[in-house]
Amino acid sequence: MRAVRSVASPDDDPAAAPADPAARGRGAYRPFGWVVGALSLGVAALLILLVVLVHRSAEARDRALQRTERSFAVVLLANDVGASLARAEAALGRFVISSDRGPGTTYYDEWRHAGEALRRLAGLVGQDAVQTARLRRLQELYVARGRELALAAARAGYRQGWPALSLYYQAGRSPTLPRIQRLLRAVTAAETARLDRRANAAAARGDHSNDLTRLLSVAGVALALMVVGLAALVVRALMEQRVARANAESEADRAVRLAQAVAERTAELSTANERLRGEAHTRAEAEAKLRQVQKMDAVGQLTGGIAHDFNNMLAVVLGGLEMARRRVEQQAMEATRHIDSAMEGAERAAALTRRLLAFARQQPLLPAAVEPGRLLLGMSDLLDRTLGERIELRILADADVWPVWIDAYQLENAVLNLAVNARDAMAGAGTLRMTAANVRLAAGEAGTLAAGDYVRIAVTDTGAGMPDHVVERVFEPFFTTKPVGQGTGLGLSQTLGFARQSGGDVSVLSRAGEGTTVSILLPRHRGEAAAAPAARAPEPARPPVHRGGRALLAEDDDRVREATAAALTELGWEVVACASGPEALARLDVTPDIDLLMSDVVMPGMTGPDLVAAVRRLRPGLPVLMVTGYTGDANDAELFRGAEVLRKPFTLRALASAVARATAEGAEQAA
Repeated sequence: MRAVRSVASPDDDPAAAPADPAARGRGAYRPFGWVVGALSLGVAALLILLVVLVHRSAEARDRALQRTERSFAVVLLANDVGASLARAEAALGRFVISSDRGPGTTYYDEWRHAGEALRRLAGLVGQDAVQTARLRRLQELYVARGRELALAAARAGYRQGWPALSLYYQAGRSPTLPRIQRLLRAVTAAETARLDRRANAAAARGDHSNDLTRLLSVAGVALALMVVGLAALVVRALMEQRVARANAESEADRAVRLAQAVAERTAELSTANERLRGEAHTRAEAEAKLRQVQKMDAVGQLTGGIAHDFNNMLAVVLGGLEMARRRVEQQAMEATRHIDSAMEGAERAAALTRRLLAFARQQPLLPAAVEPGRLLLGMSDLLDRTLGERIELRILADADVWPVWIDAYQLENAVLNLAVNARDAMAGAGTLRMTAANVRLAAGEAGTLAAGDYVRIAVTDTGAGMPDHVVERVFEPFFTTKPVGQGTGLGLSQTLGFARQSGGDVSVLSRAGEGTTVSILLPRHRGEAAAAPAARAPEPARPPVHRGGRALLAEDDDRVREATAAALTELGWEVVACASGPEALARLDVTPDIDLLMSDVVMPGMTGPDLVAAVRRLRPGLPVLMVTGYTGDANDAELFRGAEVLRKPFTLRALASAVARATAEGAEQAA
């Protein structure tokens, strides 16, 4: 058998056959696959990193938006506090003026609402040390302002209109409210600036998130081109990117709307604040007008009107009683005793009307430049006799005490009244210290006095002192701590009325168990002082009698005119009585030998000062005696210049002394 050697073709050798196309592809693209795989892993890692960065950027944006919302809430709440405080004070003003319970309830509700808003505001500022300090100071000022307004609210609640208005006026001038407003503006300004910064930060976070999202989409597209298997992941990432972009746009729109809302709310609050400022200005003007109207109408008309009628009646009573006593004092001792009792009561009533007039600031003042130190020293004998031996009196006056422009006798009355009060407070035994010294006051340092130079006259006792609730009421008319029948409660009111009528004020410093100091502050007079008035001499037991004169009497009240005419006749004068100023001028024309003009101050038609001015043009040297119980509108001291003034009611001795002084002054002017 022949062996056939065949040569096999490479195509026939299975072992030598080439690989399948897929295998060839895998083998051929294996390096590329590694590259693609490495790139895919790199892109995947980059994708994961980008996803993490986008998530963190979104969280940072959300935190920025939350902080923006908190700042906005702080701004709104701070403005709400300011608006609530303003509404509370406006409601309290209406409550004080009208005593209506509705505004009072509104005041309490708004005040509590402001306090709750302050507490919420303190919780919102968080860890901000500056804002926390401001909120703590706001809480303190809120409590202080509440105490200031509570006094006026309490008085208004008891329908004590005038004291409530006075306290509300004082509270209106307190620096507490401007401090609260400044702090609220500081809180609002700080949070508004912070709100702008946080809004900008939120916008920047949104832009950063958008940039990362765009980078993420690029990486996803690259990954989709390189690895088909990662397409689903890329699609998912794109979907997440779209959602994130939509959220970012939504949050950006929300931030824009939030900023617009803040701007609109800020504009509304600014308008409300302007309106409240206008209302506060209007309220201040209304308070000033109301205070003036109430002072003049409720006090001046009441006390002045009562004093006018009362003084006219007392003039008749005193004149009639004294005339009767002169007739019966030798015949009937019992009648004299009753008449003396009636005269004592009438004189006490006259003293009460003088205090009412001083309280109403209707007492006519005859001011002059006086040195307070010399006046106090000149009163030492009078004070010693008044206070008694058990009171040690110490008068300390600086050598260079400034002069003051006041009615010296009214100041003597005020000092004497304070000394008597101090004696009663010390139960008749102790040390009474009087001082006169110069002081310079800043604005608001002493009540409503303006800044400038003043003289302080202080009366200090070593008595039991007064608790705070009594000190708050010492200037109220008819308020007294003395037993019934031992005080009218008008002493300090009279002193306060005189001091304020003279451009000054009165202050009281007292504590239980530590004594009391009452200070009269009077403005400095820049000029030379006149000599201190001489000590008051007692009236003579019997009035001097002037014979041979003729007096022209002008008095509109029939009873007073008859009583005064009888008293002048008793003093030896021939009286020509008239019921009005024009009638007196007519009688003067036909009766040229008039030696004295005696006229009431307040008369219908032509007042006493008008009559005196007309008479002086006709008879320049004629002695003039003016009689007043209530000055009304004729309370200018210049109108009384050159005329003797006699206050109703008066005794026969006082009338005789006034007539003697008037005729003596007339003789000096004629000479």
